[in-house]
Order: sequence, then structure tokens, then C-alpha cells
Amino acid sequence: KELLEEYKARARAAHNAYDCIIPVSGGKDSTYQVYLMKQVYGMNPLLVTYNHLFNTKVGLRNLENMVRQFSCDLIRFSSNPDSVRKITRYMLEKIGDVTWHYHAGIMTFPIQIAVKYKIPLMIWGEEGFSELTGMFNQDDMVEFTKKKRQEHDMRGFEPEDLVNDPACPLDRRDLAPFFYPGDEEIEALGLRGVYLSNYLRWNAKNHAEKMIQEYDFETARERDRTFNIYDKVDDIHANGVHDYLKYLKFGYGRATDDASTEIRHGRMTREQGIDQVVKHDPARPRDLDLLLEFVGITEAQFEGLVEHLRDGRIWEKDPKTGKWRTTDNIGNHRKDPGVDKHRLAPQGQSRFLVNSKNKLADPHILEGGGYNYL
Repeated sequence: KELLEEYKARARAAHNAYDCIIPVSGGKDSTYQVYLMKQVYGMNPLLVTYNHLFNTKVGLRNLENMVRQFSCDLIRFSSNPDSVRKITRYMLEKIGDVTWHYHAGIMTFPIQIAVKYKIPLMIWGEEGFSELTGMFNQDDMVEFTKKKRQEHDMRGFEPEDLVNDPACPLDRRDLAPFFYPGDEEIEALGLRGVYLSNYLRWNAKNHAEKMIQEYDFETARERDRTFNIYDKVDDIHANGVHDYLKYLKFGYGRATDDASTEIRHGRMTREQGIDQVVKHDPARPRDLDLLLEFVGITEAQFEGLVEHLRDGRIWEKDPKTGKWRTTDNIGNHRKDPGVDKHRLAPQGQSRFLVNSKNKLADPHILEGGGYNYL
């Protein structure tokens, strides 16, 4: 509260209509962040979206619903399809990532807008390393920086690296929304990016259910690669091809992540989690066909581009069939010694409140196939 009041006062003194910037998509975290800032803390945020082009109807609907429900202004940048196609193909081959431009855009374009509109406070949701992967914890009070963005979200690559690579087909026009403002501009503005999960207990399921019940947030109805139907509903590939690539490289996927979260919160037993992982982690996502069509490659070419990225400790190629197979998986470890000793007490159930008006069998796939570029 003290932090927000300070920046609210600074905005008034500078005659700036906006107290902060919130980078948003059509997801549940964005909706919850805007709810907190507008309804709970009385801030007037400027919402900023990078449109990665791989949109779902649910995601577009949730973005419009967010603006309407909370009466906020929104700036939205859309890359052109030809540039996105080139970036997707290049980064798939380079690092096995079809969503590099997603992360680069949402972690950079809002900073460009902050500098342009002279808004020195950015509000992010969860701090991923603290919540998911363990590099930091909340006591470290990690804030958003160019270095953190580069090492995690950008996979170590700045757009300057790509432009200077003679083998890269991309130029500055393709990469325009990904160039970070200079140090002098950041320092002159005094830009800070704070994570709400450093200040508030972060429970994504509870947040999503509140947004469903009170602000008409819409979920998916089913998933190929996880049982979680409220997360990553705004884009076609993040829970599909992007996560499938994770599985092809490292032998586990989003169902493992989601099950781990549910077990940690006491809403799912280890055995239930393993059942979900065995079911979802190896699944081929239906949206892979859309990605292959968009990039213009075959599935065999797709698998060939990923082959050098497979972790040899978990993957091996069958000498007879030439097919890749995992040497081990969590399904083989249901009764490992020590499991009962470390069980967490149950705290609830892993049932998910559903609010979906989408009548398609798969809410990721758009009617008639193809992409929604709007």
C-alpha cells in the first residue's frame, strides 16, 4: 500500500493520468492483477498487451472483458504475420522454442511504453522463479530487470544478437518490439517492476475462481497436455506445442508442473498427480498441425529440428525402429522409499470451477482452422 500510494502521488504531481502499467494478456493472472490494482488499491493502470498473433477466441474475449469490467485504457501492439513466421521458424531451429516472440514481446514492449509515457511503475503477477522453479524465494524480493528478462524469458538472446548473426534471416523491422530501452532512459525514469507474489500469497487456482465467479473470466473446457483448464487459455501454442517441445527435450511437461503445484497445495495426492502426468505429458497436441501449417514444415522436419536438443540422460533412440523413447518416467516411481514419510496433509480438492461458453471440442483451435490475427 505504501509503495502504491507513493507512485500514485508521483503520477498526480507529474500530471500523469496513469499510476502504473500492467502488462496483460487474456489470462487469469492479468485479470487478477487488474482487479487488485483497480478495485482493491484504487490505482489507475494503463494496460499494455503484446499481440503474439496465436490467439484463441477465449483469450480475445477475456481481454475485452477485462477492459470492460475494470474500465481501463489499453495499448495493444500486433506484430505482422510474416515476421512472426520467420521468428518462429528461426527460434524453433535455434533453441527449440516457438514462443520466443511471446516472451520477448510481453517482457519488452510494455517497457517501451513505460518510457514513452513516463510511467515509472510496472505491476507483474507471480515471480516465476520463486513460485515455480526455486532459483529465488519471496524473501529475496526480486524485481523485474533487463538481466532477469534476458536470462529467463529471452533464453539468453537479445534482438541485437539475432540482427548481428549472419545466418539469421531477421532484421530490425522484424524485431522492433523486442529492443529494450537504453540504461539512461530507464535510470532517468526510475523504472521499477514489482511482483505481486512478493507481497501477497499467490494461489492461482483461488484467484482464477474469484475472477470466474465475480468478473466473468472464461476458462477452457479441456486440454491435451494438462488437466488444468484455467491457465494459459489465451494462446494456441503455450499449452500445446511449446509444452510439447519441453517434453521432447527434457522428458516431462506441464502436467508435471501442474500436478506438483496441486500436491504442494494439498489438493492432490502424489498418486493422483502421477496418473495425470502419465496421461498428459506424452500427448501429442492437436495444435501442432496448426503450427506446422503456419511455419510451413512437416512433422518429420519438426522432430528433426528438435533432435539435437533432447536430453541424453532421459531419451534414447531405438536402434531397430529409429524412434525416440524415454528411459524412465515418474510412472515408474509410484512406490519409491520415503514417499509416505514426506506426504503433505490434504487441504482440499483439485476440482476446477469451469466457466466456458466455447462450444468447440477443443477451445484452443479456432473455427475453420488457422489463426486469429486480430
